[in-house]
Amino acid sequence: MTFDNLDLSPKILEALNKAGYSKPTEIQLKAIPEVVKGSDIRASAQTGTGKTAAFLLPALNLLTTPSEKEGKGPRVLILVPTRELAMQVATQAEKYSKYLQRVKTVCVVGGVPYPAQVRKLSRPYDILVATPGRLIDFIDRGKIDFSRLEILVLDEADRMLDMGFIDPVKKIAAATPASRQTLFFSATMQGSVIKLSKALLKNPVEITIHAEHAKQDNIEQRLHYVDDMQHKNRLLDHILNQDDVDFAIVFTATKRHANKLVGDLKDKEHQAAALHGDMNQRQRTRTIAQLRNGKVRVLVATDVASRGIDVQSITHVINFDLPENAEDYVHRIGRTGRAGAKGTALSFAAGRDAFMVKKIQAFTGQKIAIKEIEGLEPRVKKPSSGEEPARPRRSHRGGPKRRGGPKRAGGGPKKRGSGGPKRGSGGFKAKPKSVARAPRRKGFRK
Repeated sequence: MTFDNLDLSPKILEALNKAGYSKPTEIQLKAIPEVVKGSDIRASAQTGTGKTAAFLLPALNLLTTPSEKEGKGPRVLILVPTRELAMQVATQAEKYSKYLQRVKTVCVVGGVPYPAQVRKLSRPYDILVATPGRLIDFIDRGKIDFSRLEILVLDEADRMLDMGFIDPVKKIAAATPASRQTLFFSATMQGSVIKLSKALLKNPVEITIHAEHAKQDNIEQRLHYVDDMQHKNRLLDHILNQDDVDFAIVFTATKRHANKLVGDLKDKEHQAAALHGDMNQRQRTRTIAQLRNGKVRVLVATDVASRGIDVQSITHVINFDLPENAEDYVHRIGRTGRAGAKGTALSFAAGRDAFMVKKIQAFTGQKIAIKEIEGLEPRVKKPSSGEEPARPRRSHRGGPKRRGGPKRAGGGPKKRGSGGPKRGSGGFKAKPKSVARAPRRKGFRK
């Protein structure tokens, strides 16, 4: 089946053809007809399945028909968790609406000066892509008119809840018309995510794209076991010096470590830059632009970059630190192998990471090949895939101690309370425990 079978506007089909898209993905095949019919959607799909187009294309199809209400506010509102994802979705909307007349997309996110965004919101527009925090600011200021809103999209709802946006999302939804159509997309459907979807959706159509359908076979995955931080640093430097590494994203667990690692890489003459939540939007946009134009070759990032960065030149993703959950692993490695290209994803793991490695393999349904680099092998025994590596034994001076204390020179192990009265310094005899101890004299040293 092709996009021609999905009852989309010829102008949208022309834009898709221009972009080189001809065959819809599974999530697009299932979602687009239901959205065109006006149904609410609750969809579970991983990154890389094409879900952005699954809600953008039918939303744009709606915009080919003029609104019945006058006004300048949005007819489509798309909520996303991060600035980078907001900018990516806005870019895709502009690409797909290239041949649609008078369809305007506005993107509002934190970290950007208010005046420029206020000017955009003061003019007529059709699609609003926003992060929850900044959108709440504009709602409180009375800068958003939702009277024309017809579709509300929550993209990566699980991530928004993980980031603490549940109350802002509820407030935003309450500010929109009750007659709206709601499209709810999430990588996982459990707990608070399900509860929120039930509060926002009306008789939704359920769509589930299982992880096995989203396998990224064009991405080679490798696992390197490491001994310590120094071992990680040596491995990273060796890998980045290989000829096949053009551009790489290195993921760390914390913002502070991202900054430190960038400094270390620059000392080794790598073109590196950091990307994390402490940077304002202008800094983050400039860094991504430098990655695209080749001025930065290695981007060291926290999970703020695991979703929403679409740079097709990325050849390698390196998990310097493993993520806290398996879903984020999939999002991270999805930054390479874009648009059908080949990519490589490398992960560093210590013995304590074995459980997370197993979770990742269970979640993706794929074994990660364990690799060693000559001269940089771990000191520990090489495990089989998913098995916890043997940990190096601690060395003790004079050998390991036995339980019960060291062996006495005069016989067996010393037993508490045996061997006669205890002696202090100078041969003073300690009194038996049954006798009250006399007050210690000033100046006396035991």
